[in-house]
Amino acid sequence: MLKIKIWNFIKKEFVLCVSLFLALVSMTFIKPDKNYISYIDFHTLTILLSLMLIMAGLRSIGIFSKIGSWILKKTSDVRSISLILVLLSFGFSMLITNDVALITFVPFTIDLLLMASLEKYMIPLIVLETIAANLGSMLTPIGNPQNLYLFSLSKMSLSQFISFMLPYTLISLIGLVAACILLVDNKSVSVKIPAYPPLTATDKKKAVLYFLLFLLALGSVIHIVPVYTAGIIIILAVLMLDYKMLREADYSLLLTFVFLFVFIGNMKRIPAINQWLQQAVHGNELLASILSSQVISNVPAAILLSGFTDNLQMLIVGTNLGGLGTIIASMASLISFKYYEATENKQTMAYLGAFTILNLLFLAFLLLFHFIIA
Repeated sequence: MLKIKIWNFIKKEFVLCVSLFLALVSMTFIKPDKNYISYIDFHTLTILLSLMLIMAGLRSIGIFSKIGSWILKKTSDVRSISLILVLLSFGFSMLITNDVALITFVPFTIDLLLMASLEKYMIPLIVLETIAANLGSMLTPIGNPQNLYLFSLSKMSLSQFISFMLPYTLISLIGLVAACILLVDNKSVSVKIPAYPPLTATDKKKAVLYFLLFLLALGSVIHIVPVYTAGIIIILAVLMLDYKMLREADYSLLLTFVFLFVFIGNMKRIPAINQWLQQAVHGNELLASILSSQVISNVPAAILLSGFTDNLQMLIVGTNLGGLGTIIASMASLISFKYYEATENKQTMAYLGAFTILNLLFLAFLLLFHFIIA
């Protein structure tokens, strides 16, 4: 029984377990000392936790689903529905992160398609929503964890980051619209959009407060507000607004960051390994980040490779594009997969096949675009 529980935990938190293993192995070479504390980027961890709590609060109110429901009332055919759902994931991921966008809109999509007897569109639509969330999130530092970390490390301004990633985002948008048009027909359909109860007076007040907290968090990202001051205010505010939201943060992701910081910090203190890794990564940042993302996902890849190169711009591009490909290239992709797996008539192999093919096509498309503009 214990073995089964351990195995289930490893499967569920595979990246966390791998990062812990790497940290423990590195500790056999570099014994724990006072330098360990300097490894950890508390700045990034504070912002990340703050955003997690704010998004958990907004999601608990159901505000994102209500927005999606309101927009979908204007549709009358399957293609329009598909375009709107994909674009909602694409657009919202820039501000609420790719994970939260998928947690919000994938269950919404499944319910909608089942109600309208449109199950045959479920696989392509969920896969496109997943790709959209992973690609839309690359435009902003707060779109995904690796962007937040690399943005903090690079010392870029917000405008510099957005202008740098804007061409990739715009070409991704064109590709997503084209994919929706090619993969989904223009069949007319009358869809009864799920009805959501209106916000209560209390929920409206919470929504306003969470929005203000989001602005505070954004201010800390762009260095207007001290990070730790903003973090303390946000945690205390969430504690007073709804302490249950403190349970909703992804603490396994935060621990993954910590373990990888320890691993990288120790590797940099071993001269032979440090030199070898710098030589291996230098000049190959794009390819190294894309390939490593396929195996360990793009967040750990960003943290790992950032310790051995100064070319952070190529790491930003590489880890964002590297979120395309395998099902674990971006951990956000597993969210969609788990929701699909919970449906009654799931076709797992068909989903994985469509997911892999479409992801590889988008990856090839964006790589070609990168080499053209480079």
